[in-house]
Amino acid sequence: MNTNIEPFAIVTIPACDEADRIERCIAALAVQRDRFGAPLAADAFEILVFANNCTDGTSAVARRFADSVPQRVVVIEEELPSEMANAGWARKRAMDLAADRLDALGPGGVIMSTDADSCVGPAWFSSNLHELANGVECVAGYIDAEPLEIVSLGRDFLSRGRLEDTYLSLAAEIVARCDPRAHDPWPNHRVSSGASLAVTVAAYRAIGGLPARALGEDAALTAALDEAGFKVRHSLDVVVQTSCRILGRAPGGAADTMQRRLADLNAPCDDDLEPALQIARRAMYRSLFRRAWQSALEDGPMSARLCIPSDFVRRLRAEEATLREAWEAVSGRSPVLTVHRTLRPSELPRQIAIARMIVASLRAAAITRTAAPGGRLHREGSGEPELA
Repeated sequence: MNTNIEPFAIVTIPACDEADRIERCIAALAVQRDRFGAPLAADAFEILVFANNCTDGTSAVARRFADSVPQRVVVIEEELPSEMANAGWARKRAMDLAADRLDALGPGGVIMSTDADSCVGPAWFSSNLHELANGVECVAGYIDAEPLEIVSLGRDFLSRGRLEDTYLSLAAEIVARCDPRAHDPWPNHRVSSGASLAVTVAAYRAIGGLPARALGEDAALTAALDEAGFKVRHSLDVVVQTSCRILGRAPGGAADTMQRRLADLNAPCDDDLEPALQIARRAMYRSLFRRAWQSALEDGPMSARLCIPSDFVRRLRAEEATLREAWEAVSGRSPVLTVHRTLRPSELPRQIAIARMIVASLRAAAITRTAAPGGRLHREGSGEPELA
């Protein structure tokens, strides 16, 4: 076990029929460096490959390749029952096994997760630890596409992706400035993916481990941690490149989405890509709601702004709803926060232009507040968010 002050960690890799990719994934972990470029000690972390329901010899390939890398590689092979033979349950099983191992080694452990079809960046491990050392309990890394694979899908598909990534970056800044979280400041992103997660064992245990679900287990983990009061950092310094394959392992997963978009380049974007003004409005109201909920402020003014019954929030308090449950209920009831439609790529150039104007306004407001402490994000006396 590593005796440095840095926590000991296990990197988990759930793998189902990944014989052709698992070596590349492990190799990227084998050559990890610190943030100054020096190779990490061989005992800085262990690698746990959880080969589930494989028919292509994934575990044999991983065991054979383990002899080539400096880290200890543990390969566990299991046949999950049909109702659990999916990406979510496989990740949960892998992370639970890592948590058990780390508990046996002592306090302060960290579980990290990536995917067998992904390659972590050279300082991925060290950057995760650096973020954790800043006082957060979980780090969600940035997921990038494998360059050759994304380019091979064609110029039009790549252009669509570049538009979406541009808008996602602007949306992340809008949210970070309108609904600031001290532990997750801009620059950041808005994605929680199992291809790059790091979480302390203590926080993982506190929420009962990875939520059990076939899909979306990664986002559910960060949501559960946030709801429990743990800090989640969405770091742009922690980077993973993942495959762009269109024949995936998980029905309804990323590969299926890519197939739809290849067939129709103007297919709808992800559900959370709203029009820019609505992104700003939602983030500002969420910030106001969080402060009001946590401070037990009078509910009337907030209800009026959101156009919901005056006793709606009060009833949620009486039902002992959590902040997340209350916000979801309010979002579903308020016409101000209603999701009217999903954007299409053809609409993104206009929304990008609007988002850039919003960002410029928010940056200017931040400079004004810095120059004159006490400046406000909201119009004096109006109670309405300042959107321009």
